[in-house]
Amino acid sequence: MRVDNIFFTAMLLVSAVLTSSCSRGYDSFSGYAQGGVYTVKYNRDGVTMGRRAVRDSVEAVLRAIDGSVSGYNKSSILSRFNSGEPVIPDEHFSALSELSEQFRQRTGGAFDAAAAPLFDIWGFGFTPDSLPSPETVAEALELCSQRKKLNFNAIAQGYTCDVIAAFLDRAGVKDMLVDVGEIYCRGVNASGNGWSIGIDDPYDGNNTPGESIKGIWVSDGGSYGVVTSGNYRKFYVRDGKKYAHTIDPRTGYPVRHNLLSATIIAPTGAEADALATYCMVIGPEEAVSFIESDSSIEGCLITSDSTWYSSGFRRGL
Repeated sequence: MRVDNIFFTAMLLVSAVLTSSCSRGYDSFSGYAQGGVYTVKYNRDGVTMGRRAVRDSVEAVLRAIDGSVSGYNKSSILSRFNSGEPVIPDEHFSALSELSEQFRQRTGGAFDAAAAPLFDIWGFGFTPDSLPSPETVAEALELCSQRKKLNFNAIAQGYTCDVIAAFLDRAGVKDMLVDVGEIYCRGVNASGNGWSIGIDDPYDGNNTPGESIKGIWVSDGGSYGVVTSGNYRKFYVRDGKKYAHTIDPRTGYPVRHNLLSATIIAPTGAEADALATYCMVIGPEEAVSFIESDSSIEGCLITSDSTWYSSGFRRGL
């Protein structure tokens, strides 16, 4: 399953290799999922489950989520729901539906999974359309109000990190980092330090995660979702105007402010994912006020002319 937020990947400062061992009892494995590469690093001390069993279980989680909420998997529950077929929601579809509604209410509609028709008409959803007429936008907004078509792209990867982390926790893992395009981390890395995660420099055309780093966040060993949303990898230009994939569900149009990327540190991956998208919708000034008003989150906002960090954002060198 590919979700919109893969235009950003907060890259580890230490590269992962396929099924390789790390020092101090750490393991690392990678593979392909959700339209990109996933990586799991974990401390195997105290974990009785074998390495292969851990990896197989993680990949089973990824397959289950793909079969549930991927809009690119035509046989998924989400795809069948969007086509009007009767479906029986599974745990992942139900959980994402509930979470999405919670964030829709929390953000006053600036985050809305039912905005799928808008992403489709602008060419950022599951269809190739673009540059819709005002009449088409109005029609799509009406369809959104009916809530008959969903797009979980702005929360699915963060949610996936949480589900994998929950499995690892049940397996006895204390120190972990899960990267599925978005990140969840807990505890320390193989060197005994908090995990360090880079924030990509959000310039147009930076399509290689980790190639150019703008900033670094360092964990204090707690449990965190770490997500960056941005407009520098998924956009198109028509008649000299840039149309980015961040669409305001309240207006039906792509945002026009100068916020290039928003990184959110939150207690869960799903929350960080949804709130990073929310910040990209509302723009830099409102995003600063929002982040400062919530003591449970931290953030980094990069605009075309400045970089802002919240007071509790743990910056690395």
